Amino acid sequence: MTAVSPLPMVVAFQADVTPAPELHPAMAEVEAIAAGEGSAVEFGPANGGKFSRAVKRGIDITGALVGLLLTLPVLLAVAIAVRMEGGPGVIFRQHRVGQGGEIFTLFKFRSLKPVADEGDVTWNIDRDNRLGRVGRFIRATSVDELPQLVNVLIGDMSLVGPRPERPFFVDQFSASIPGYAQRHRVPVGLTGLAVVKGLRGDTSIPDRAKVDNDYANTWSLWLDIQIMLKTVRYLISH
Repeated sequence: MTAVSPLPMVVAFQADVTPAPELHPAMAEVEAIAAGEGSAVEFGPANGGKFSRAVKRGIDITGALVGLLLTLPVLLAVAIAVRMEGGPGVIFRQHRVGQGGEIFTLFKFRSLKPVADEGDVTWNIDRDNRLGRVGRFIRATSVDELPQLVNVLIGDMSLVGPRPERPFFVDQFSASIPGYAQRHRVPVGLTGLAVVKGLRGDTSIPDRAKVDNDYANTWSLWLDIQIMLKTVRYLISH
């Protein structure tokens, strides 16, 4: 976990992206299925052709750019507040598993300063007594997730898709939950069907995997739009 200055955030983000993402071992299951050793599974949205997928990417780029511009005052204010509460290092980077098992670096506002790599293996820090008022607020409002608009812009993520998880937990869930690894056949997202159904935090992982696979099986541009609208409605109401 390294510190970056709160002002040139975008530049620092882009420079930190790994040029050659590695493939997570848990994706062997999906690779085998895609190769014909099981039921058919596609990498990428399950429905729609290349044009629909290109439109999805176009929406991601446009949405991320507009989102970054509209939230720039919020990004700066949060960066200053996080720095005042916890010192340097307002952004932290964490490995997550993306589409096709690619490992990428996810960006978030730092809500607390973890010890060593505990963030990679600690499931939930919402009840951690090290959280200050700023940290609790940005987690409760999901403002800490806003830097992931940069991940969307550079192609690590989509605006809509299954939420990306840490490699440590992907290993555990793929070994114990049937079909969990298959959720990685679509781009991971800033929000998703499981999120708008309330499946986040300490909710059921098997339920999340089922909803994520339902999303992959029924994907359409209209479904993405519905999920984005529901996400905006949720954020406004809370």
